[in-house]
Amino acid sequence: MNRKGQAAMEFLMTYGWAILAAIIAIGVLAYFGVFSPGKYVTGSAVVNPPFYANAWNVVSGTGVSIELRNNGGEDYSIQSATVTPTSAGVTCTAMTTATPITAGGTATLVVPCTGLTSGDTFKGDLTVVYRKTGSDLDLTSTGTIAEKITA
Repeated sequence: MNRKGQAAMEFLMTYGWAILAAIIAIGVLAYFGVFSPGKYVTGSAVVNPPFYANAWNVVSGTGVSIELRNNGGEDYSIQSATVTPTSAGVTCTAMTTATPITAGGTATLVVPCTGLTSGDTFKGDLTVVYRKTGSDLDLTSTGTIAEKITA
């Protein structure tokens, strides 16, 4: 009898079982969320110059709060702040109260939002419209914010 075929078949079966075990292990890890880095990453907020996001939070009853630092060399007046959520079911209203911010100083902006559920992750695009002191020309700084919603 020819035994070469049997040896080849046993060799392939051994590799087949090893590959099947690896696929099952990957499936179990994916089921338990090991491949979902969003669960483990803390929030982030990025704003284009001349501003810097010092601190931020998203509260279910209030909305998005962000503390901006003026890293520019001039005084500015923030005219409005808008957050456009990418999360479904969340709507935000623009903050339109003029807020002065001195060079090197900070200002806290609160953008009211509805539909925020505590424990969910919020993601949105931030737009800050500002003016240089003594100017009537609106300038724009954009950014993003991502944070877990707190109660």
